[in-house]
Amino acid sequence: MALPTDFSSPAPVKVVIAGGFGVGKTTFVGAVSEIAPLTTEAVITAANHGDSTYGVEQKTSTTVAFDFGRRSIDAFTLYIFGTPGQERFWFVWDDMIRGALGTIVLADTRRLADCFASIDFLELREAPYIVAVNRFDGAPAHSDEELRTAIQLPPHVPLLHLDARERYSSTRALIALLEYRLNQPADRTSGGSHAHH
Repeated sequence: MALPTDFSSPAPVKVVIAGGFGVGKTTFVGAVSEIAPLTTEAVITAANHGDSTYGVEQKTSTTVAFDFGRRSIDAFTLYIFGTPGQERFWFVWDDMIRGALGTIVLADTRRLADCFASIDFLELREAPYIVAVNRFDGAPAHSDEELRTAIQLPPHVPLLHLDARERYSSTRALIALLEYRLNQPADRTSGGSHAHH
């Protein structure tokens, strides 16, 4: 996606929030949005039997299409799309990342492997992303070096920490994604491919 050069009016920018089931995508969109966020949640049913609920045992609903919010930051109006976390809804992901400035992949240290599929999806499509570890109460703490090794994160891809419930914390992640993309060479959009085993 070409970055806008005319800043006389707010430039529309599409941003995607991705990650595993129950990692905080809907919470993130709700925290940063200036408008009442649109959410498409459904009650969790037996169809979800393949999803791990470790750490999110109290979760009673899940996003089935996407979450949508809007946030203005400086010269940009960000249109924020939260992906459905369950793999059976991944058919919408290609449309969601098309034309996006980039994606914030949320990770949970209690279930770190849940972010691998999102990262692999984006790497395969050479779609730019950053990783943000959502702080959950009681979740194990790891150094950035340990997290980068576990996720196999390329050195140039930003890794940050946030609390998806907090507007300021989540807004900082949006700004980090904007800065990362604005400072990136035009010919490099992603970190190349890597695989998780």
